[in-house]
Amino acid sequence: MDADALTAGLLQELRVAKPYPALSLTMPTHRRAPDNAQDAVRLRNLVSEAVSRLEADPAVTREARNAIKERLDRAVDEVDLRRALDALVVLVTADEHQIWQLPRAAPERVVLSDTYLTRNLVAAKAQAQPFWALTVSAEHAALWSGTTDALHEEQTGGFPLTAPREAPNPQREERIGDTPSTFSDEETRNFLRTADEKLRAVLATDPRPLYLIGLAPALALLDEVGEGAKSAVGRVTKGVPADTTPAGLLKELRPALDERQQRFAAEIDGRLDEARGRRAFAGGLDEVWAAVREGRAGLVAVEEHFQQTVRVTDEHLEPVSGEAADLTDGSVREDVVDELVEAALDSGTDVVFLADDSLAEYGRIAAALRY
Repeated sequence: MDADALTAGLLQELRVAKPYPALSLTMPTHRRAPDNAQDAVRLRNLVSEAVSRLEADPAVTREARNAIKERLDRAVDEVDLRRALDALVVLVTADEHQIWQLPRAAPERVVLSDTYLTRNLVAAKAQAQPFWALTVSAEHAALWSGTTDALHEEQTGGFPLTAPREAPNPQREERIGDTPSTFSDEETRNFLRTADEKLRAVLATDPRPLYLIGLAPALALLDEVGEGAKSAVGRVTKGVPADTTPAGLLKELRPALDERQQRFAAEIDGRLDEARGRRAFAGGLDEVWAAVREGRAGLVAVEEHFQQTVRVTDEHLEPVSGEAADLTDGSVREDVVDELVEAALDSGTDVVFLADDSLAEYGRIAAALRY
């Protein structure tokens, strides 16, 4: 699964306590050759480490160990490294397994616990900034789920929709004296009203920024007959051929996506400036970490590719690297940025990812505080 499949409901299910052990494997992957040649080897080594950990853990019964090893083998067989993004996450219990391909790097880890390790999924979801796109015409409405890197059509919420059409009646048109406009007949109005109702239901279940793509008359009528489209953050006034590919549609959306990203970045800069003005600002990993732990952060902004390994010392974070990064040391956190993001989201904090170097003067991460 991809990061945009991580709904609030699914995340809640993943976090439910499970019979020990719940196995989580995470590792970085590569999108292109020649770097991706190492991914299969790294995965085999990680699986070997997981099996060794299962066999050495006295809390794991033989029955549970065998069941998890069988599930793990099935999961590995299903991994398609040809579709690799920047990280792979494999979640396994005796009863299930899940495979996630993420557009955000994750450290190499094997975790046995009574819950799955979800912070990498949460951080990838937040960074990906998923959106909905609705393509609409007088006869068809399709819903697309997208991120900045990918787009795919959703078969959910009643979508796609195709308008029922009666056969043309020339005699009726002759009596009326005119052929009615497609965008003024009642059938089209009812069709777009239905599309709007289904769109609002999707947005209520999984709120995301919405983009609309269609001819101007179709978009105008959608606005007229419903409410859901009025929340759109971007519009592309262009017809969508039936054979449009996801890549082609994403290309058409790119200017609207870039424009919204620029507006969004300017809005975040304004919020951080306002926080500095009222002395409710935290800059740098250590200050932001403390603010999140204390529940004082209202907004956390972090550069897209910022990662830092740290050692936790007296409630403070001390950056470590190279040989100093002993991952067997319980005080060392390899993915502390993702851990911080998950903790912030859990406490109701807004988390946003900005372009690399946009927060360089603040140590790559900053927060506007509630108090």
